[in-house]
Amino acid sequence: MSAVPPEAHSPAVQSAVRKIFRRVVPLFFVMFVANYMDRVNLGFAQDELRADVGLSAAAFGLGAGIFFIAYALFEVPSNILMERYGPKVWLTRIMISWGVVATAMAFVNSVEMFYALRFLLGVAEAGFFPAVIYYFSRWLPDSHRGRATSVFLMGSGTATVIVGPVSGALMEMHGVWGHAGWQWMFFIEGVFSVVLGFVVYRFLDSGVETADWLTEEEKTGLVAVIDAEQEERDARRGTGAHASRWRLLADPQMLLFLWIYFAINVALYAVTFWLPSIVDDIGGLGDFQVGLLTSVPWLCAIAAVYVSGRVSDRLGKRRPVLAVLLVLGGCGTLLAVFVSPWAGLGALCLAAMGFKPASPVFWTIPQSYLDARAAAPGIALINSIGNLGGFVAPTAFGLIEDATGSTRGGLVGLTVVGFLAALSVLLVRGGGRNDRVRARPAKAPDATGPEAAPGTARTALPGSATA
Repeated sequence: MSAVPPEAHSPAVQSAVRKIFRRVVPLFFVMFVANYMDRVNLGFAQDELRADVGLSAAAFGLGAGIFFIAYALFEVPSNILMERYGPKVWLTRIMISWGVVATAMAFVNSVEMFYALRFLLGVAEAGFFPAVIYYFSRWLPDSHRGRATSVFLMGSGTATVIVGPVSGALMEMHGVWGHAGWQWMFFIEGVFSVVLGFVVYRFLDSGVETADWLTEEEKTGLVAVIDAEQEERDARRGTGAHASRWRLLADPQMLLFLWIYFAINVALYAVTFWLPSIVDDIGGLGDFQVGLLTSVPWLCAIAAVYVSGRVSDRLGKRRPVLAVLLVLGGCGTLLAVFVSPWAGLGALCLAAMGFKPASPVFWTIPQSYLDARAAAPGIALINSIGNLGGFVAPTAFGLIEDATGSTRGGLVGLTVVGFLAALSVLLVRGGGRNDRVRARPAKAPDATGPEAAPGTARTALPGSATA
């Protein structure tokens, strides 16, 4: 797809984008920190929770993964409701409800209750991630979405860095007022999300038109650019105003999107849920020390997320970057199988630097490919089916550990998944259809003039790459 580079947008559009990056993107970043923390803090409570509640490794893995079954079942309905009620109301509802369920995890006293609350957490969180991705597609030009998505997804990387030391410290509150450390961890981190939900309602706007912190010129220019990009997608595919979202969702490319994102999540959540256990194999470490060491791979991943987002935006070629990241992740998990626990921690740093940035780079591809009218359900479908990888990964790891007493077999499986996903990326039809191909700088469309009026498609600039 031909696209106006960032520096070629009108001053009003550039000003609006800067404001969005100062106000909206950081808000979503903090929300994702809380979201991911409540989702994966379970890994740090593994040993104590299993002992107190009576969970086997397989039962723990199933409980960790059952979250994603609920997430998949309720993802698309959640995003349909988001379109009806607006992102402001719906994202606030999502955040407060998941905070309540995360807090209730402090009172788990049976295997059945453990399964039920993990399932309810998936129901509560369903729709959050695709709602944010859709939000970016309606607020930012294509040329800025890669960086925005990367910054947003750095929230999960930041959470994995924070959740180790914070959860480790809270776990050491064991015995305070007669409660276990894992109970304090779930309770305090869950309450934080509930409070943050009320803050989100105060600062979030549902659409560009209702943002009183943008000038009228900024609103007009931003809407014109986003509408022009949609018109270009329509013209390129020959789809008109009455295109069926379900026909677009039946596109064979969607199958590739589903598989690739599924593979990314298999690898990512296997490392996330079982990293504390792998680090604990080093021996002689307390809860806080384990938490500190598990943050190291994710610190590396945060830097990789930011760099890969900038590189993919600058190159305008998403697929090669994504393939390289998946190969890097696979190599990291393969090395972790054959080296000592300390060296394995270094290998898992490579794995995190590959698999973690793969997600934000991946999302720029369907964002550019899907028609705006199919974006919300399309993104939700990819996310819900892809997130089933989060069910497969911890469940399989738990079964493998119960059967072999080691996680090495699981790491070998992750290597295979990473390499197969990298090969699959090569099958995604790219160029103008799936990757943003940058046009050479030229005269920017005037956001208030006829060239950028809503409903008018931009044409490829002379000498630029086209689909």
